[in-house]
Amino acid sequence: MPQPVRQLTTSRGLFVWIILSIITLGLYPLFALSNISSEINLIASARDGRNTLNGALMALIIAPLTCGIASLVWMNNICDRMGNELGARNIDYSFSATTFWGWGFFGALIIIGPFIFWHKFLKAMNKLNADYNVNGPSARA
Repeated sequence: MPQPVRQLTTSRGLFVWIILSIITLGLYPLFALSNISSEINLIASARDGRNTLNGALMALIIAPLTCGIASLVWMNNICDRMGNELGARNIDYSFSATTFWGWGFFGALIIIGPFIFWHKFLKAMNKLNADYNVNGPSARA
């Protein structure tokens, strides 16, 4: 198996996400989502031929122009893409766009829902990154 040139992080967690978000006054999630969008492109583009827009660009420029609707579409698409890649790599973890809508969006009604979503999101990305670090980019389907 070909070894990837770049080792991706596998240690993102909810607690650090929250603490760094507070300390940096909300800048850390922009930085992290920018990295995550680059990582999913590195991991999945060879198989699915898609390209996820940079997370910081989405949050700072496009989302305000669309009153936030574009950010919902972006989250739906990146979660769907992550779920598809988990399945393609035979990683046993349940994550998809449904996770975003269930926990991240409608879960806000019970307050803890978005925390559950972000935990699942970060865990899914850690699993994809760990698989990439061992097996490299995915092959074309």
